[in-house]
Amino acid sequence: MPEYAKPECAEDAPNNVFEYEPGARYSDAAFIEKKVRNMSDMPECPKCGSAYVYEDGPLYVCPECAHEWGREAADGEGGGDGGRTVRDANGAELKDGDTVTVIKDLKVKGSSSVVKVGTKVKNIRLVDGDHDIDCNIPGIGQMGLKSEFVKKVTD
Repeated sequence: MPEYAKPECAEDAPNNVFEYEPGARYSDAAFIEKKVRNMSDMPECPKCGSAYVYEDGPLYVCPECAHEWGREAADGEGGGDGGRTVRDANGAELKDGDTVTVIKDLKVKGSSSVVKVGTKVKNIRLVDGDHDIDCNIPGIGQMGLKSEFVKKVTD
């Protein structure tokens, strides 16, 4: 059987204090309490109520239902995107899930495809960055669009 490396015990400390990182000392209870406290600080999934939520960058992710949401929504601050509003070419405010149409022929980078004027794009998702909109364009696939090249469709 292979022997496993045991954490180095500090010479001047009791037997239950270990050096997990150079210069840092944790007692068994404090180390476990730190881990448990961090897990209990996570919010439950708003969609399915699961307690098995983890952080992935600025988002919380539920592994059971694959729902993702931002920290602002979990903290109850509202706003979703930090108070930033995204507006289309006509000045109408865009929201997640809206339907928009393309107002100008757009060349697709790295491809010979073109997104034609009047292409209807359903269920957009607003993101931060140069391209404000993530969407799935029929016949082309997943793509990022700038809000200045779309207009909101009113039902």
